[in-house]
Amino acid sequence: MTLASTLRRLHASLIKSAGTVVFGMEDGTVSIFGLIFGVAATTSNTATVVIAGATGAVAAAVSMMAGVYLDADTTRDALAAKQKLARSGQALSTSAIVASLPDQLAAAGLTSEQCSALTEAVRHDRAALDGLMLPLQAPPDTPDSPWDQALWMLLADFAAAAVPILPFVWLPIPQARVVSGAVTLLLLVGLGIGRARIAKRDTPRTVAETVAIGIAAALAGIVIGVLVNRGFGG
Repeated sequence: MTLASTLRRLHASLIKSAGTVVFGMEDGTVSIFGLIFGVAATTSNTATVVIAGATGAVAAAVSMMAGVYLDADTTRDALAAKQKLARSGQALSTSAIVASLPDQLAAAGLTSEQCSALTEAVRHDRAALDGLMLPLQAPPDTPDSPWDQALWMLLADFAAAAVPILPFVWLPIPQARVVSGAVTLLLLVGLGIGRARIAKRDTPRTVAETVAIGIAAALAGIVIGVLVNRGFGG
């Protein structure tokens, strides 16, 4: 496999996994944003903050990767079973296919008049019946590779989780809090725009929702961190 073909495959895989990447980045950013600010609110030890953040980032990324893999693998198996069932359905009698066709067409969104007209048109053409039933019962799209989606999730989740952590590696904790909060909010704005484009949603509303979730996570982390610190610190 040449470098060019490898790059084309990676690009195609990234495009197909765009939703997974955005979801992974949002999860990594929000979860670690809350964790890192909860720890940073209760200690002045940089190592403690960085260790907590890095540990949480790795654990969250691997957990999300496993979840995405299992979900994609289950979806692929379900589609394979559905396709197998559709192919076996070709052994049904013509009358049985004709009887079930209107319901299949209605489920696909056709009106009752359209269902009746199309069923009547192919009633006596077995090849047309089989050709029509196959796409109705089994979508022709090839499901994404579970490993591709899982690896994109791992990379996206971990890369995004690093954003709120890195300022604490390079700066004292008081300054790191400000820088981490600023760059994380910028990342959340970018993720909100990405979510809006993928889901065809209103951009300002989606950005506001994404930023609000991040801020809520940070506040929750701070509150829990302070309460736990006070509880154990007397």
